[in-house]
Amino acid sequence: MPSPKSNEKTHPNAVAFPAIGGPALRALATAGITSMASVAKWRERDLLALHGMGPKGVRMLKDALAGEGRSFRAD
Repeated sequence: MPSPKSNEKTHPNAVAFPAIGGPALRALATAGITSMASVAKWRERDLLALHGMGPKGVRMLKDALAGEGRSFRAD
């Protein structure tokens, strides 16, 4: 498992997210998503459409949001 320091190369704020893979972190960085609060502003299907973001990454983000009492945007 990569260390948080090695994930800094894929996203400047990698520690803000669950331990998702490098491609998913790069997808978040490319989309300008910098925190879990900004993840909550996205619809699940729109995140899935990002290059590098797969079902597992979205599921991990969904679980992390639920742990914070949040969810993806509904509309």
